[in-house]
Amino acid sequence: MSHPDVIIVGGGIGGLGAAYSLTRQGLGVRLLESAPAFGEVGAGIQLAPNCTRILDDYGLLDEAKTLGVVPDAMVMRDAVDGDELTRLDLRDLETRYGYPYMVIHRSDLHGLLLRACERAGVELINDARVVSYENSGSGAHVTLASGEVYEAGLVIAADGLHSAARELLVDDAPVSSAYVAYRGTVPAEQPRVRGTDLSEVVVYVGPKCHFVHYGLRGGELLNQVAVFESPKAVAGQEDWGTPDELDEAFTKTCGFVQEGLPFMWRDKWWRMFDRDPLMNWVHGRIALLGDSAHPPLQYIAQGAIMAIEDGWVLGEHVARNRAADGSVDWDAALFAYEAVRPEHCRRVLTTSRAWGELWHLDGLAREQRNVLLRARETYDYSFVDWLYGPTALTVDEEPPMFTPIPLSSVPAEAPDPALATVSGTTA
Repeated sequence: MSHPDVIIVGGGIGGLGAAYSLTRQGLGVRLLESAPAFGEVGAGIQLAPNCTRILDDYGLLDEAKTLGVVPDAMVMRDAVDGDELTRLDLRDLETRYGYPYMVIHRSDLHGLLLRACERAGVELINDARVVSYENSGSGAHVTLASGEVYEAGLVIAADGLHSAARELLVDDAPVSSAYVAYRGTVPAEQPRVRGTDLSEVVVYVGPKCHFVHYGLRGGELLNQVAVFESPKAVAGQEDWGTPDELDEAFTKTCGFVQEGLPFMWRDKWWRMFDRDPLMNWVHGRIALLGDSAHPPLQYIAQGAIMAIEDGWVLGEHVARNRAADGSVDWDAALFAYEAVRPEHCRRVLTTSRAWGELWHLDGLAREQRNVLLRARETYDYSFVDWLYGPTALTVDEEPPMFTPIPLSSVPAEAPDPALATVSGTTA
């Protein structure tokens, strides 16, 4: 491929998803990955119906199901006493939205998209670290650390939280939440797995900490995530999120949570950053996608999903703005892309921050939150309809958001059944 239609920088889930989406539209795509081999670091990932709908459109959902788990329920518990606060019936949720809620190993999802790109003819190049982006007369080009220059009609920056292309649009920096995540998987032969209901996605919410677990690979693994606020980070220290802080953060949690801590990987942890919402993603023929545009905190499990949605939306607008001779009106396609995606992702970023605050409350605020959550009906979807429905292609298709209820309006005792909507999701 001497001169591709599109260059994508970044071979993560977002970059591969966009490459497959655009190749389906008949475009020649070259994908540049800085690492010497393709791969994905991490453990489990949750895929809500707004994502599995796209995987189905791509013809990849059946394969994804063979690699992942379709759980029966999502449950939120109090991390201090272990009591159930609220739940979603995920089988009923699938009926409502038409597509399943599933969990899958990140490397399995990444591998599925990589294989799809290989079959579709995407040109995949490794050891290609992009150091600069620049518009040109006929499109845009990127320069590699090696000095090589690649040019195309469109360049997509899917190169993550520290994207160099973002600097073309805004002078900002990642925002530290002072929270850190530890991850770990437990093999099926461990008693920990045999004593856990793998048909449920469970989150234990606690003071300045939370703990998540769910099954992976057909029950072969139990995925666990422990997240906490680092006192060292709050104090401005450089060395923060260390294993000693992990143990200290969960000392007041229930036995089940504490029993899971020995299974966390202690040689690697993930400091949690996001960025303030950005409403302009396009600079000439250079467009941001995925975490380069909207890195979120993880609380509503939409980070990778938003990246996959970005690629699908862009592909659909390419199809709508393609002439009979195969040429694409990139100005029109990028205008349509930028008209709808930034506002949706702004909502996700701000809701993720608010939901993280809600999870980590203590004292009276924790009691008020628990009352509110217990009052919610299992089959009330008013707080996820804006998120789990079909991905909007135009502004008028974007559904209205939920109406949040201030905790100060909720009594700590005598729950009011009318207060049945939470300002967030349990994803």
